[in-house]
Amino acid sequence: MGKRVITISREFGSGGRTIGKKTAKRLGIPYYDKELIRKIAEETGFCQEFVARQGEEASSSNWFFYSLSQGQAMGPNGMSMSDYLWSVQYKIIRELAEKEPCVIVGRCGDYVLEDRDDCLHVFVHAPLEFKKERILRLYGERKEKPEKRLEEKDKKRKLYYQHYTGRDWGMAKNYHLCLDSSLIGIDNCVDIIERLAKGL
Repeated sequence: MGKRVITISREFGSGGRTIGKKTAKRLGIPYYDKELIRKIAEETGFCQEFVARQGEEASSSNWFFYSLSQGQAMGPNGMSMSDYLWSVQYKIIRELAEKEPCVIVGRCGDYVLEDRDDCLHVFVHAPLEFKKERILRLYGERKEKPEKRLEEKDKKRKLYYQHYTGRDWGMAKNYHLCLDSSLIGIDNCVDIIERLAKGL
């Protein structure tokens, strides 16, 4: 395989997670998304729901009030709880990339593994209308309008990414490949990633 590890960053509703899962299955390698959350939860002692919710948010106030409710305002070595979770996440992603070929979705994987030449970093995006239709089809109607859900989710991802990487989320120069899933199609995106990963 030309690239052992594939990281996929994605706009909410673009199908990036589906593309990651299908790519891993096609290549016969592990897929880390919720499994990565489970590993972080096990090491930190936080519940998986909390890790999943906060893993894309840079809001220190949320962390502070949660940590107070747990009787611990700071993490180990005087770190803030958010920085502690980031450090554990960083370490686990590095370990996974060292251990075996895999697909890692989200969690700033492109930044964490930027020094490795055996990685393929992908960003998946799509126009608003495509994402609106997709989240309504997959997740159903909610009180909040789909435009608002999309805006808020991606805003959190953007702030989290900027906070921990110092880079602009979604900028093409941070990735090897940027794919418009609405134009290319989910399966065609998988085909492209597979070919690049295999060095074809």
